[in-house]
Amino acid sequence: MNIKLAIVDDNSFLIKMVEEKLSFFDELDVKFTAINGKDALRKLEKNHNIDLILMDIEMPVLNGIEATNLVKNKYPHIKIIMLTVFDNDENIFNAIKAGADGYLLKEIKAKNLYDGILETLNGGAAMNPSIAMKTLKLLRDPIKISYIEEQECITLTPREIDVLEQLSKGLSYNLIADNLILSVGTVRKHIENIYKKLQVHNKLEAVQKAKKNNII
Repeated sequence: MNIKLAIVDDNSFLIKMVEEKLSFFDELDVKFTAINGKDALRKLEKNHNIDLILMDIEMPVLNGIEATNLVKNKYPHIKIIMLTVFDNDENIFNAIKAGADGYLLKEIKAKNLYDGILETLNGGAAMNPSIAMKTLKLLRDPIKISYIEEQECITLTPREIDVLEQLSKGLSYNLIADNLILSVGTVRKHIENIYKKLQVHNKLEAVQKAKKNNII
């Protein structure tokens, strides 16, 4: 049986390293490699007859988590294993949420990678032991999950962060406008957007939530 694979990674040296590990097993056939999520989606449009993708996380243009989400929506038959150097909680949680079928670290031995691919194609979930442990801890700690989710959703523009920092110093709209060389109306609009994004109703809530999420 031929297993059709794709490798997505922005580091060509690491792509070669993974290809080398896969080359020990005759039935593994790398159909294409891609340098980021966007590149992978473009190549999948030409050929989505792929069984499994080995996906890096940290990539420019379109990262592995966003790409996993898009691939899973468009080609649900394709299995995806995150193959990454990072095993931090946020990446693991977001990768699983995006639909990843497994999560392995790049230093994995060739035989373990091969076993992980087979396990995933047979409906299992290939996971490095330290990641499996972290996943269990995450599942046991729903507060941490909701914190990660909350942190993930808030994206303020650099200008909004400037305004929020000024606001946290207790400055009036007029002073903020002077300091940032903006009109008072523009400051007001920024603050409106900040409240909406943070889902708060006043200055105190906005500053507290921004500090809790390390925005300011």
